[in-house]
Amino acid sequence: YYTQRLANHHFVQSMSRKGHCLDNAPVESFFHILKTELLDGLPLFEDITAFKMMVQDYIHFFNYERVSLKTKGMTPVEYRNHAMTA
Repeated sequence: YYTQRLANHHFVQSMSRKGHCLDNAPVESFFHILKTELLDGLPLFEDITAFKMMVQDYIHFFNYERVSLKTKGMTPVEYRNHAMTA
């Protein structure tokens, strides 16, 4: 039922076979960082709008301000732009 509903609405499922989880690794890594840097220690939100705004602000921070050693001290956007010009 669930798979058919997705197909009816033109969604494509991304499900790895057992033991092949590498396609989810970047997203899982991001959500781990989001939870540990943003949400750790915060009380539960009573207002979904406030939660959405906080997550949107964090995503902007993550992409445009947060530097990483993995990206040679650049933000993700700077690293992507650097890689595209190389």
